[in-house]
Amino acid sequence: MGTAATTAIGIDVSKATFDACLLAPDGTVREKAFPNTPDGFAALLAWADRHAAGATTHVGMEATGGYEDALASFLHAAGRVVSVVNPTRIKYAGVMRGRRNKTDKADARLIAAYTRDERPPAWTPPTPEVRELQALVRRRDDLRQLAAHEKARLESPLLTPAARRSVARVVKLLGKEADAMQKAADALIAATPALAADAELLASIPGVGTQTASTVLAELPSLDRVPTAQAAAAYAGLSPREFKSGASVRGRTRLSKSGNARLRTALYLPTLTAVRFNPVLQGFFDRLVAAGKPKMQAVGACMRKLVMICYGVLKNRAPFDPNWTSRIAT
Repeated sequence: MGTAATTAIGIDVSKATFDACLLAPDGTVREKAFPNTPDGFAALLAWADRHAAGATTHVGMEATGGYEDALASFLHAAGRVVSVVNPTRIKYAGVMRGRRNKTDKADARLIAAYTRDERPPAWTPPTPEVRELQALVRRRDDLRQLAAHEKARLESPLLTPAARRSVARVVKLLGKEADAMQKAADALIAATPALAADAELLASIPGVGTQTASTVLAELPSLDRVPTAQAAAAYAGLSPREFKSGASVRGRTRLSKSGNARLRTALYLPTLTAVRFNPVLQGFFDRLVAAGKPKMQAVGACMRKLVMICYGVLKNRAPFDPNWTSRIAT
């Protein structure tokens, strides 16, 4: 899709409204705000078609944790090219362009410029089963995060006995509800043949349990959108980012973290288990530490390796094989 005949539309989405910026091929800029409702979606589509002057439209928006889902699905169903972009990429695009203002209108214009210049890949909605799984898994994680925050309150010396009992009850309730979400996710996977087959493959990897498998199935895009194991690692923000300038300035290589934070977080604890019990990751971790890598940097590299192994068993439709996976590029 060439940029010359394409009208780029950037959308900054919030809970109640969204701002749109249209960049026409002739350089014309148009801006308008809409309610984040079905009526607002229809109004956006009519507005965009009216001002696109027959040019192909490419709509870009940030992944905002769910506020963009309904709009992206509506535009996709209407036959429009829509991209849902990681916010970190937009952020650094703003840095490169010297952005000074941080407003909804300015954000929409930045997203439009990014969409026009970078042409991010088109988004396709997940299947209904995966969308439901994603909702369950994300709710489970949110509940456990809330439970962790409440549990931290127990350390306060200012809590009275009655307040402490209240906090304990809330922690117990949140944990029970989180377990119910995991149980519902497990039932959904078991009732969906494709998900069940994928979960069985993931479970063959030492260190990957039921909870991690459900998160990978919920958060990792379909394999036709992720062409390689390296692309899967990049999607999770686990690609190494080298810092080097000239011949003398060399910083420590770090993970990019420009990817799906939920997937990346879900891989941390399983990786700590895997470096103890998974022969591939155990040997990889030991070699990195023996070479002088800090332990946390070695854990990060093993997280990258683990998501690549997950991708490998799904792509090749074969259970974990230490002899095969040890050859996966690091």
